[in-house]
Amino acid sequence: MPGALAERARSLLGGRGVSPLLSASLIHAAVDELLRTDLTEFKQQSVETEGEGDEERFTLLDGESLQRCFFNKLRDVCFEWQKQLPPLRPLKRFLLVSVHAIRNTRRKMEDRHVLLPEFNQLFGLSDDTDRAYFAVFDGHGGVDAANYSATHLHVNVGLHEEIVKNPAEALKCSFQKTDEMFLFKAKREKLRSGTTGVSALIVGNKLHIAWLGDSQVMLVQQGKAVTLMEPHKPEREDERARIETLGGCVTYMDCWRVNGTLAVSRAIGDICQKPYISGDADGDSFELTGSEDYLLLACDGFFDAIKPYE
Repeated sequence: MPGALAERARSLLGGRGVSPLLSASLIHAAVDELLRTDLTEFKQQSVETEGEGDEERFTLLDGESLQRCFFNKLRDVCFEWQKQLPPLRPLKRFLLVSVHAIRNTRRKMEDRHVLLPEFNQLFGLSDDTDRAYFAVFDGHGGVDAANYSATHLHVNVGLHEEIVKNPAEALKCSFQKTDEMFLFKAKREKLRSGTTGVSALIVGNKLHIAWLGDSQVMLVQQGKAVTLMEPHKPEREDERARIETLGGCVTYMDCWRVNGTLAVSRAIGDICQKPYISGDADGDSFELTGSEDYLLLACDGFFDAIKPYE
């Protein structure tokens, strides 16, 4: 719920020229107000799904009436802040961010990206540590999984209990959490799409990355490309062994594919290919020294065409 409402509010406020910093702060205040209220009136039904020996309980809410309530609270916060604007704390380090997205020859654009230098403001983190989040999601079989991940993964990161003490753990675990959430939605709504994902969380002078599939993050340092990760592809020896141990297969059909279909071995979604297509992310952390030129996140289409030395 916080992710879906925040995404709608960001779209509305951005369309009215509100700065991202103020927008994130307003959204946090409005979501916080909503979560303090009794949400019983918005409940539609509870749904139980059976996992491996466990039952997980989900509560479905009436989105339309909940959204009305949220935007009323957002309006109230705006009126209150017009009288007295609280201090807004931008990043101490200036981050220059650029983005380019192209559909290429596909019928529909199935990729999504998230730029969130105002991570602290969106989640009410008021300590003295800079945080910024960036992600690229390369969807396949439809746009639902990529949309869902771009809406909810950073929310799972920001609300994770370890976000302050162990941000690397928060980032990595949030991929699996988002996968579990989307699989519930996919089962309920009969969705079959999936998405790879790569994300970078900058916390002070530390860079934390996590990924599923073949979207990648690369660092360019003093004019040289530094590879930070190895993408999840079916032909990787450890990935092939994992898939075959589970009873799946890896075959070559114009490229290496899992069970003759997908060219990636890990992703969010792909309900019909679980557990062969894993939702368990890999992650790593690096020190930032100030010698970095830039950080690059991109889907496989970019890295297939542009080599590291370029």
